[in-house]
Formats: sequence, structure tokens, C-alpha cells
Amino acid sequence: MAFKCYLLVCGGTGCEASHGVELIKSLGEKISEHGLEQDVQVVKTGCFGFCEKGPIIKVLPDETFYVEVKPADAAEIIEEHVIKGRPVKRLLYDQAQTQRLTKLEDIKFYQKQLRIVLRNCGVINPEKIDEYIARDGYVALEKALFSMKPDDVLAELKKSGLRGRGGAGFPTWQKWGFSQKVQDAQKYIICNADEGDPGAYMDRSTLEGDPHSILEAMTIAGYTVGASQGYVYIRAEYPLAIQRLEIAIAQARDLGLLGQNILGSGFSFDIELRLGAGAFVCGEETALLTSIEGNRGMPIPRPPYPAVKGLWGHPTVINNVETLANIPVILLKGGDWFASIGTETSKGTKVFALTGKVNNSGLIEVPMGITLREIIFEIGGGIRNGRAFKAVQTGGPSGGVITQDYLDMPIDYESLGKLGSIMGSGGMIVMDEDDCMVDVAKFYLEFTVDESCGKCAPCRIGGRTLYNLLTKISKGKGSMQDLDQIKEIGQAMRKASLCGLGQTAPNPAVSTIKYFEAEYLAHINDHKCPAGKCHDLLRYFILPDKCIGCTLCARRCPVKCISGTPRQVHVVDEARCIKCGECFKACKFEAVLRN
Repeated sequence: MAFKCYLLVCGGTGCEASHGVELIKSLGEKISEHGLEQDVQVVKTGCFGFCEKGPIIKVLPDETFYVEVKPADAAEIIEEHVIKGRPVKRLLYDQAQTQRLTKLEDIKFYQKQLRIVLRNCGVINPEKIDEYIARDGYVALEKALFSMKPDDVLAELKKSGLRGRGGAGFPTWQKWGFSQKVQDAQKYIICNADEGDPGAYMDRSTLEGDPHSILEAMTIAGYTVGASQGYVYIRAEYPLAIQRLEIAIAQARDLGLLGQNILGSGFSFDIELRLGAGAFVCGEETALLTSIEGNRGMPIPRPPYPAVKGLWGHPTVINNVETLANIPVILLKGGDWFASIGTETSKGTKVFALTGKVNNSGLIEVPMGITLREIIFEIGGGIRNGRAFKAVQTGGPSGGVITQDYLDMPIDYESLGKLGSIMGSGGMIVMDEDDCMVDVAKFYLEFTVDESCGKCAPCRIGGRTLYNLLTKISKGKGSMQDLDQIKEIGQAMRKASLCGLGQTAPNPAVSTIKYFEAEYLAHINDHKCPAGKCHDLLRYFILPDKCIGCTLCARRCPVKCISGTPRQVHVVDEARCIKCGECFKACKFEAVLRN
């Protein structure tokens, strides 16, 4: 049934948390109220990516793009736009408060993006397989089963240059080829959806917005290597993604796209879900395998690698969500087409969760080789509140900071590695002048220490020691020897840790020392935190020439450590001050100084 108007409403986790469910309900009620059920359809889609401005509605066929829509706006959208044909101007995106833009492609946030992995997010209802099929869904699977031999699939992937998007960047065709060559009656395909980096939600959004693309890719992988069973390992904290995967698996089975004798080809393959309990270490492939097997998620030494001997001792291909999402497109458009995008060694696109002190945070997909400057200042719209850019952390807890000097560096696996960071799964956290690099490194070390499985001493002991040294420095009690010790321990952890968690855990500390040594020296030698973040090094005092004796600071102080009478200069008793900052926030005359 064709409708005259479609209202595509973001149904991702972020927008649902911002009353997106109520918005969809309100739109439905207003459509019914005006008797438009035969003319207007509300489509709950996946993430549009522009999370800073959600909930989002895209109106078809005129492609009007609304942002920050509330349930209360439903009536005006239906009555003014749908019925009268007049866009609701106040809901359009206001670019730099100078121009309200009507269409998505006019917004700078989208102009440098190229959506391959996210091609269906924000376009289809992920809970309806017919909509996926209408956009060439499962055509790549049909092509593989009836027009290609397994070696042909591997050849196409080799031409594409696709590398794993989960961290190490290993060539996908090569990993699949290892499993294909092993003679074993039982092989497995696993989708690693255990995305645990702070601030990262790339894989979750892909699964929420386009689950069938992952199922199709896993089935193609099964055909290529000779596997009959697949598992999606996903953390239980992703209920919406889990729900949509369950729906998609059931729909695919009903249409003969999963299970026995797929499409009458004689090839059989099925997929099940396995829920993780939120352990970050289970993102490491051998820890993931032990978790699926019903044991505590802890890594084991390699080789042999899982592609040769993995789940229950059988060959197992493990790819993350983003890697798999590229597979159907590569088979349909060809490896040469995919290889034409990106750089010499890093082909295709990369999805990033752009967060932190940036104006336009959200989920973006950009060609490999784009610069950090383009991402942060064009797509991201620059730094919030006019503050100065300081650094960007790529690769989450396993990555490192990149400074102003490298903003024009092309983003690819090798370039990031040379700077002491990694591509990782795609977290990108932007920091401004108010962020303390000692505090940033301490935050990530606290995370990795908490998430370490404790199996190997380099990670278990080394990580805790690094965290303790950073804590010491943040309190103004550090020494120059501490910096040398951090570097030495970091080097030992990289060489001796059992898995990637311990091997990369020192990166935030080592990279911040490399690029922000002066900030560490200020903590050590001057007992000051230049950014004003480290609580133990803060001092609050009142400038006599600016204090008018309004008493507001004294009244706001929770421990009554500020003395003074009305219209007289006030004084902070630093011995009693708990450094809560209430006096600093309360003063309207810039008389309270923090340093």
C-alpha cells in the first residue's frame, strides 16, 4: 500500500530516551484524529546519527528534516505540514543561528559523510524485513549462493581491502580464508557486538537500525567458510538491539533466509543470540569464546587463533558489527568499488561516535583518509562555548590522545598508530582547554583496572600501579621518577600482557605524557592543575579589590569556611575548605578565584 506522506521518526535508543516513543504515539493519534490513516504512515527507523538534535523526523516525499521534536509538536506537524503543506519553520535545523535548513543534505553535519554501514539507518523500519528487502536486502546472499563459489567471495573481499573494524584492522578475507582451509565438519561464525568503550555506540546503533544486514553478512560468511552455525554475542545492556535482532532472526527464518536449505540452495545456516554480562574484556575474541562456552570470560594465549581453533575447538570466524555490515554492499557493488574509497592501506569508511566537547555530537560515517579537523570543526561544528580545542581521544580506553598539531593528519590505521593511538571500534572523544590530561589518563586507567579479568600479572598489577601513580600525581605528590616509571611499566604491559586490554591499557597515560608533559610537570613541581580539574590541587580565595561583601559566597558555603560581614571583604579559610566550588559558582563579581 502506497501512502502520500511518510514520517520517518528516529527510533534509536537516544531518541527513545528523549520521549521518542511518546512522539510516535502522538503522531499516530493526530493522524487518526484527522482521518489520515490511508494517506500518512509513521515509520520508526534507526538512528539518523545527529544525536545532538534528536528526536528527529524526516518527512517524505519532500524530505523536510525536523530536529528536537517533542510529542507536543505532533499536532502542528500534522495540521500545518501534512494537511496544509507548510513546513514548521521553528523545528528546522538552525545552522549558526543564521539560516534554517529544510533538508538533511544541506546540513554540514552530513555533507562530508558517506553512509555504507549506516546506509539503512534512518531510512527503513528495522522491524520489517520487507523494507530491508526493498533496499536490495538479501540480494548479496542470493548472489553468493547461486552465482559465486566460496573462493569468489574471498577474492572479492581481497579486492575490497576491507579490514576488521574492531581494533586490530586485520584483513577480513584473510581471516575468512584461514577458517575455510581447515578441514572440520563443524565451523562457526560469530558477530562480536560486545561494544564496551566509554562513549561508544556505533555497533549498537547499527544493530538497532539495520539488524538484517548483519544476519545477511553472517550467512554469507557461513557459506564462504563452510560454517553451519552463527552467534551474535551482544551485551545485555542493549535491550533495544536485542529485541530487534530477535525479530529479524524470526523473520529471516520464516522467509527461508535462515535455517535449513536456505533459498533452496542446499546450504543450511542458523543464528542464535548470546548475551554478555557487560565485561569489557569479553570484547577480546578469546575471552568472548570462553564466555559463549559458559565459562568466565577470560582470554587464552594465541596461537592457535580462533579462525583455526576457536569455539569448542572448531574453526571460528569472529568479526564485529561494523565489519559485517560492509559485506553485502561489497558483494553487490564489487570489491573495486569499495577499494576506490579511502586510502592506500585503509579502504572504505569508518563509523565514529563523536562525543565530548563538540557542538554536534552524534554517530558519523566518513571515508577513511578524512582529517580530524574536518570531523571536529566541520561535521562536529567546532568546540562548545567557544573554548579552545585541546585533544581528541580515539580508540577509547585502548587509544591515546591526538593534539592540535595533528588535526590535518588523515585518519587511517597506520597514521593513528604512529601517534600512539588506535582506530579501535570508533570512539572519538573531543576535549577542550578545561580538560586535565592527568585526570583523563586516570579516568581511562580506572576503567581498564576495573575491567581487567586479572588473569595475567602484567595487566593486573601493572594497570593498578599505573593508576596509583596517576592518582599520586593528581594529588600533587608525584615526582619525576613517577613519569619514568609509568613509561617503563607501560612498555612492559605492552609486551607481556595476555590480551589487547592489558597491551593497550597504558596508551592514555603514555600518550598524554608524550604530548602534555608540561601539564604533568605543573602537577609535580608547582602542585597545580592548570585545567582546574584535580580536586586536591584546587585553591579558592577571594580577591579583596573585587569583593563587595554581598555575603552570597558565605551563605552558599556548606561548611561555613568563609568569614566576613556585609559590605566587608570576605576571606576563605583554606584549611576548612572542601573545594566544592559553590562560592565560585555563586559570586557574580568574579571576586572568587580558583587555581
